[in-house]
Amino acid sequence: MSESVLKLFITGHTPRSEQAIANLRAICENELGGQYELVIIDVLERPQLAEDEKILATPTLIKQLPPPLRRIIGDLSDKDKVLLGLDLLSHTEPKSK
Repeated sequence: MSESVLKLFITGHTPRSEQAIANLRAICENELGGQYELVIIDVLERPQLAEDEKILATPTLIKQLPPPLRRIIGDLSDKDKVLLGLDLLSHTEPKSK
C-alpha cells in the first residue's frame, strides 16, 4: 500500500480541533498501519496555506495522496464516513450494525 498524505486544517487548539486530531490519529493508526504522513495546519498560524487550499471551514481534512484528492469537513467522528471519504472503504461494503 502506498503512503497516504493527509493535511488536517484546524482553527486554534479548541476542543473541536483536538477531537478531530484524536479521531484522525486513531483512524490512521487502526486503518493505515503507519503508512501515512499527517500534517496538521492551524489556519490562525498559517493563513496563507488555508487560503491556497481554499479552506472555508475547519476542521477540514485533505487527502492529497494517493489520488484522487479528497476533502472531508467536520470532527471526523464518523469513522465509516471518513474511510469512505478517503477511499479506504469500498462503496459496496456492507456497514456493520
